[in-house]
Amino acid sequence: MKSYLLLLIFFPAWLVAQNPIRSTGGSGDQEQAGSDTLAKAPIDAYKIISIDSDTTYVDTSLNIQKDYKFNYLRKDNFELLNFPNTGQTYNSLSMRRETDKLMPGFVAGARHFGFMEVEDIYYYHVPTPLTELYFKTVPEQGQQLDAFFTINTSDRLNFSMAYNGVRALGKYQHQLTSTGIFRTTLNYQTLNRKYQLKSHFVSHKLLNQENGGLSSQAMEQYINEEEEFEDRSLLEMNFENAQSTLFGKRFYLDHLYHLAEPRPDNTSALSFGHIFHFDYKKFQFEQTNAANDIFGESFDSANLNDEVRLEELTNEAYARFTNEILGDLKAKASVTTYNYGYNTVYYTSVGRIDNRLKGTNYAAGGEYENKLGGFSIKADAMLSFGGDFNANYLNASAAYAFNEENEIEFGFNQNSSLPDYNFLLYQSNYLNYNWQTSFENVNTQQLYFKLNSKKLVDIDAEITQVQNFAFFGLNEDGMVRPFQYDDQLRYFKLKAYRGFDLGLFGFDNTLMYQNVLDGTSVLKVPAFVTRNSAYYQDYWFQRALYLQTGFTFKYFSEYEANAYDPVLAEFYVQNEMQIGNYPVVDFFFNGKIDQTRIFFKLENVNSLITGNNNFVAPGYPYTDFLIRFGLVWNFFM
Repeated sequence: MKSYLLLLIFFPAWLVAQNPIRSTGGSGDQEQAGSDTLAKAPIDAYKIISIDSDTTYVDTSLNIQKDYKFNYLRKDNFELLNFPNTGQTYNSLSMRRETDKLMPGFVAGARHFGFMEVEDIYYYHVPTPLTELYFKTVPEQGQQLDAFFTINTSDRLNFSMAYNGVRALGKYQHQLTSTGIFRTTLNYQTLNRKYQLKSHFVSHKLLNQENGGLSSQAMEQYINEEEEFEDRSLLEMNFENAQSTLFGKRFYLDHLYHLAEPRPDNTSALSFGHIFHFDYKKFQFEQTNAANDIFGESFDSANLNDEVRLEELTNEAYARFTNEILGDLKAKASVTTYNYGYNTVYYTSVGRIDNRLKGTNYAAGGEYENKLGGFSIKADAMLSFGGDFNANYLNASAAYAFNEENEIEFGFNQNSSLPDYNFLLYQSNYLNYNWQTSFENVNTQQLYFKLNSKKLVDIDAEITQVQNFAFFGLNEDGMVRPFQYDDQLRYFKLKAYRGFDLGLFGFDNTLMYQNVLDGTSVLKVPAFVTRNSAYYQDYWFQRALYLQTGFTFKYFSEYEANAYDPVLAEFYVQNEMQIGNYPVVDFFFNGKIDQTRIFFKLENVNSLITGNNNFVAPGYPYTDFLIRFGLVWNFFM
């Protein structure tokens, strides 16, 4: 971590000294000489480019959406329920499915909320060096920091680097979290723009101490709100001698070559490209002494160490043809080699449990995009035609814009793929956590509809149908095991959003309704989830400060939330305890000075009056009243 921070601090300064650049954007040139007056480039010249080449620009404004995204994930977590310490996992308030999955996912799904996938990495093009610093306090002893820097050494070459670090002790015993994510990107094109390249490297280490939640006695003390246990460190946990860590390294390269120089007057273009994608992941669960009364018998009574690895390499070749009338057509084919498993073979009374899943998969497909009669049409399909795993997906959508303020979109998603690797093969020091299954593909079909209306309401509706739904649950002995649902699961979700201003006051409202039509025994979600904000906003001190201050109300109805298993770092279905049906009120005071956004929040302020004996999962308490502070600061050099 120290080496990454030193690199982040000193390398940009050296590079700026070696590679001064001139900006021709905005109101004038950015002169190299430090004695000359520097002219600022326009904000929309600082471009942010997604993996799909969708481009936005740096946004230094302050609005209520920025407040929602000021968290560990730096995303709006409306459909998630966060555990009490920063860097811990999240319980899901809705069903979440991937729509373009061909290969099984890795293990430890609860650790992947903070894991940066390919689509979470962005590329940049900036007229001057840009730095962003994110800082936020944590519940107890520690901090969260995300430091980012990017520079164009020329108009055609950009690189960026960033480090996201978290260290948080937490208010409960043995709850420390430690996150370290280093990432760097490269974005390049030749002078004639025929050759273009986007590449990144990411390294992860996400560590959580595990305590198994509150003990039976502590549960009673917490629920009864006994005064002496308002100091949460006095509550007894199930154990205080375990930790789990998710490691990951990824190298990604997407480069293409245009046969002709890209020009605005070209009506047709043909290009060829290649994607190289290598992933290495490791998950480790360590425990000093076995908790046999909770997890059952174990091979060892002390120094338990469960360790599993995955190496996955994908090479994809594609050809893209673009025509003004025919649209954008892309043909693609890929080869994926995978190596998942352990270093031991386990023999049980019912047979052998292998130590490894290893092989090669082949797939082919295509993408299409065009505008027909006012509709924007998109389609993406892929089919595995050889190898060990049979899988396929199809995503198709159409969007129509009535005007700048009203747009509709509807689509269909279909996916058939195996569940994650830990459903297929798992080994552990605990005897009950050893299995090898022959699960079938999980088949998912989804219809969705979206309405975006600035003056009316935004609506997001979907109906999802799943065959062979895979989940973790409890067997007849009360132990966590993988299962596959024999019947059909059907799920409906309707989400509505409306935000508006009345003079100096703003109101922001999001409501989600869900209904599990079939499969209520394996999929459990709250029927209603709502978030409502009311706030005052204005400029103060001769417009030097822009502020927003008000309250946010959050609520979800009662339901049998999934429980958390620390050995697997997964959630499992349970039917013994309901959570929810409690309000949470946050008070916030946010301000913007120049390019700095400052966030101050009193979380769960209503618990000062009503107390707090609520849960985010069975055995895991909801966050108590907290005072949080932080900022996001952009430097335009």
